[in-house]
Amino acid sequence: MSETHAHSAAFVRTEILPPAAPPPGQTGVLRWIRENLFSSIPNALLTLLALYFVYTILAAILPWTLNGIWDAGSLSECRAIRDERGLTSAACWAVINERWLQMLFGFYPIDAPLMARLFYADELAAAGGMDAVFGPGSNATDRIEFVAAMRADLGNTLVFFFGYWRPLAALALLVVAVAPVLYSSLPRSLLLFSLVYPFIAVFLLWGGSIWGPISVALGLALSLYVLKIVGARFGGLFGGLAMIVTLLCVFLNPLAPLGISGLFPLLPHVSGLLGSILPIGLPAITSDDFGGFMLAIIIGTSGIVLSLPLGIVLALGRQSSMPLIKWVCVTFIEVIRGVPLIVWLFTASLLLNYFLPPGTNFDLLLRVIIMVTLFASAYLAEVVRGGLAALPKGQYEAADSLGLDYWKSMRLIVLPQALKISIPGIVNTFIGLFKDTTLVVFIGLRDPLGLTNAIRATGEWNGIYWELYIFVALLFFTFCFFMSRYSMYLERKLATDRR
Repeated sequence: MSETHAHSAAFVRTEILPPAAPPPGQTGVLRWIRENLFSSIPNALLTLLALYFVYTILAAILPWTLNGIWDAGSLSECRAIRDERGLTSAACWAVINERWLQMLFGFYPIDAPLMARLFYADELAAAGGMDAVFGPGSNATDRIEFVAAMRADLGNTLVFFFGYWRPLAALALLVVAVAPVLYSSLPRSLLLFSLVYPFIAVFLLWGGSIWGPISVALGLALSLYVLKIVGARFGGLFGGLAMIVTLLCVFLNPLAPLGISGLFPLLPHVSGLLGSILPIGLPAITSDDFGGFMLAIIIGTSGIVLSLPLGIVLALGRQSSMPLIKWVCVTFIEVIRGVPLIVWLFTASLLLNYFLPPGTNFDLLLRVIIMVTLFASAYLAEVVRGGLAALPKGQYEAADSLGLDYWKSMRLIVLPQALKISIPGIVNTFIGLFKDTTLVVFIGLRDPLGLTNAIRATGEWNGIYWELYIFVALLFFTFCFFMSRYSMYLERKLATDRR
């Protein structure tokens, strides 16, 4: 300020004022409400209408939910308790309290001998000991009554942790196996466990001899070793053919069309020999006993893990300059994508065995996993193709200018960028795949929705609907919400809005 102006002004402050808080109503919640909910008359009317709508919904749902009855043996008992309390409506959560284990695991058998040894030793001794109750010559009726009494005495919590320790261990190890794939900050050496985990999970869930999964792993390792050795000496084409022949010899009988059997496949002979030398295993459980949310996790996780690499290969094949590979991939994608999943599930259930060699009997759950994987891979191929098409041509030219061959340019330059762009679409396909696992109820598998029908068919819980469906919805929402949150975390980490 000039000296002349300073003398003409009535007052000039010579010191700096300390910072002061903003005026009331210009910050915080009140300002947000005024600017976002009541900024104008139409906005205020819409806000009031929305608040009335939300109040109406909550006024009907909250009393029904919070006044729920947790301890009852049947729907009629729930209604009697509700009338005693003078309530007009109340949820009967007792069905969840009684049947949540069945909703999670279906009819998967509990490890009754282990629980009897740990928590029911006196009653087990009174019943005649382990052999008398669970031995080969034991009476089935007595065993069922003993297990039912033990479950009733011990309660669902102990049964959950000790009776179902095999699926719980498989789920816990799944988290360990998936963690290094999802989070790059973890040691890369954990990826070795991720490769071994499928064989451990099969052994824990299905049981049987431990040498079965080990023999399968050895067969796959032998095939890859043959590919490496033959490919290094005679080229990739002969290496691939040698690997296919090895796989056929290990897992199938290539001489079956000639009517020759006995030597192939090698897998049963190797696992049988190892099992006779060192018999180690768990009680075998058939796929018919699998059910509940565990079934959805098995099908969904397997489909997600297997469909992603297959979808990437199909996307690359569709963009190939080789006509045969391109049209094979295009035909596969269009045929699989153009037919509803339920049709493919019926095909897996009823028709697939007609196209397999005589004597081949695939497990129904394995057939479903194969079909779900193929179906999801067709959709993923199109999602990845969109990411490939979004890359500027300069990226391909940059890879060529570095002298990289096709696979190195895809692995080091093109695919990392294309997959980064495709993350939302890929996760969206995974979420859809996981929810579509409920369709297996139409081919006889006991998914969570199928078990709700079985529970409602009993005399105790006939007529109950909402509580079961809400429980199933919460289970699926929790799993899908985690996938959605991880997708957002990955997008922020990779900064997908910048290329």
